[in-house]
Amino acid sequence: MRTLEQLNFSNTFATLPEIFFSEHKPKALSNDFLIHFNERVADLLGLDASESKRDDFLDIFTTKKTFTAFKPLAACYAGHQFGHFVSRLGDGRAILLGQMRTKNNQPWDLQLKGAGPTLYSRGSDGRAVLRSSIREYLCSAAMHGLKIPTTHALFLSGSEEEIYREQIEPGAMLLRVAPSHIRFGSFEYYFYSQRYDDLKRLIDNVIEQYFSHLLDKDNPYIAFLDEVIASTASMIANWQAVGFAHGVMNTDNMSVHGVTLDYGPFGFVEQYNPEYICNHTDHQGRYAFNKQPEIGLFNLSCLAQALLPVLHEDPDEAVVLAKKALQAYQPQFIETYADLMSRKLGFTTKCDEDQKIVTALLDLLESNSVDYTIFFRQLSQQISDADKTKCRDLFIDHASYDVWHEIYEERLNQENIFSKSRSEQMKQVNPKFILRNYICEIAIRKAQDENDYSEIENLMKILSDPFSEHEAFEHYAGHPPEWAHQIEVSCSS
Repeated sequence: MRTLEQLNFSNTFATLPEIFFSEHKPKALSNDFLIHFNERVADLLGLDASESKRDDFLDIFTTKKTFTAFKPLAACYAGHQFGHFVSRLGDGRAILLGQMRTKNNQPWDLQLKGAGPTLYSRGSDGRAVLRSSIREYLCSAAMHGLKIPTTHALFLSGSEEEIYREQIEPGAMLLRVAPSHIRFGSFEYYFYSQRYDDLKRLIDNVIEQYFSHLLDKDNPYIAFLDEVIASTASMIANWQAVGFAHGVMNTDNMSVHGVTLDYGPFGFVEQYNPEYICNHTDHQGRYAFNKQPEIGLFNLSCLAQALLPVLHEDPDEAVVLAKKALQAYQPQFIETYADLMSRKLGFTTKCDEDQKIVTALLDLLESNSVDYTIFFRQLSQQISDADKTKCRDLFIDHASYDVWHEIYEERLNQENIFSKSRSEQMKQVNPKFILRNYICEIAIRKAQDENDYSEIENLMKILSDPFSEHEAFEHYAGHPPEWAHQIEVSCSS
């Protein structure tokens, strides 16, 4: 493990012309302090966890103390927001401090969120509040624990500085870690402004730095698009299987690495409702849970359009290539989702009837308002008759459930595996714990009202390993309390 000074920084994005970014130094918060340090993320970076104990740790990341390895900048990009194109967005409250590579050449961006205004802040203060920072810090850890590709967060810091939103709230910062912060909207910016030379310069840089295995392909640009389509389809299939709703699937919130990016008004489906809308400000339900797969295709179509000038010198042929690439999305999504759902049900082989079993189950969960996560965890533990009764009791309509369960057991009998072994396998894909919004709210309230950050540490333990029992935190595995239904999250979350 290395010290901060020993990390290998390359800062390749900063070598591009300044049309791609603007230089900005972070603006430290008043009387800032470290709330939590994620040792698992430090391990990904090859960073010695003891570095977080340094007196100058936060001063280095807020650049109050000079650290020559950093080349702070805010990136420029555009994006489709709720279906409407916005010609210039950019990092309005985040600053890319530097880019590094681990000993095995894995690239990582270190980006400080809440770091103050930039050229792209559009009149805002460039700050993040403690509430939203806690949510992102916890959810990035939760998604990683659920084995879903995601950005990470190395640390969370607080302050005594007051930030004005709907009310006065304490300011905070979060150090986000990702392979890169290149978004679909990064390419849209140069396409719609007709800066095709800059568009080519950007994609050449991206392929060289992050997709170098594609350089020997006949058409690296098509190969790049193919790979982004595949990773995005897989990511969204994983969202759907675990019941995760992103809330703001704008193209500027979509990573070319197929990792979950930007945690705002996210939510996990509780009582199963395919039309679940986690974002209180999404009045039209554009980003409802069941629409995420089609929005994924829409966003990829926007990316494909932005890449047309480099896909082929003949515009008509470029369109043909883009359309052909996009045709792979739906089959890839369906195959991945079907495989994930089969594993959740304990199937290790494939049968034609499996999709009907899944569809019938989801209909039952919806009509009976059954908690999605609790059901699948309980189903994972069906060994004795008593276990089966507990699962059955989750449903109001016992007769319909019995019909489904009889078909399900007949299907299980085709599997050559003992009940206990199947149960253990199912518990490795059906989490006991998810980051419900009320759980977030408990940690937020303790932090803001009592200056007590202990719940963040507790939650990091269970969210980083959500498939284990964690009996001391059993209360977080049950149905949410009645007051949880009053929680609303929006883009300001």
